[in-house]
Amino acid sequence: MRAPHALLLRHQELFVPGELPGAVLDLACGDGHNGLYLAARGLDVVLADRSQAALDRARARVQATGGSVEFWRVDLEEEGRNPLAGRTWGAILVFRYLHRPLIPPIREALAPGGVLVYETFTADQALLGRPTNPDFLLRRGELRGWFADWELIEAYEGLQSDPPSYRSGLVCRKPAR
Repeated sequence: MRAPHALLLRHQELFVPGELPGAVLDLACGDGHNGLYLAARGLDVVLADRSQAALDRARARVQATGGSVEFWRVDLEEEGRNPLAGRTWGAILVFRYLHRPLIPPIREALAPGGVLVYETFTADQALLGRPTNPDFLLRRGELRGWFADWELIEAYEGLQSDPPSYRSGLVCRKPAR
């Protein structure tokens, strides 16, 4: 299994069982390596993805990591529908995924005091290669702007190493009421 994302590892102290206001949602989780890392640390985790094949790969890894994991097959981009409606989360993880209409639902679904960890590609990534579709690339300052009213823990934007790519990332906490 791949190692957890470096941003998650740098802030693993934010993910202590019993201290988050709910379960962790690993959104568009792919093979689930980030969420499975937190499940192995004793957190309740929901792995959400539209790909049944990706969720099946994650399910096969659960036995090796242990922990409490729920699998949720969901189309996060279904037109006119908020897939997060009616649920709240203690933390939300989003890596290498961007669907702008989902930002307000993410803001709403994170419980007060909850933690958001988000990283994806910026528009400059098109200079290096895929992805190149502007619908999937953040504009300068866009990610930080969406969460400017939340407690900022870490933010960066620009050329990152390992692998070299243009990315924007942040870790922030939703204000307690």
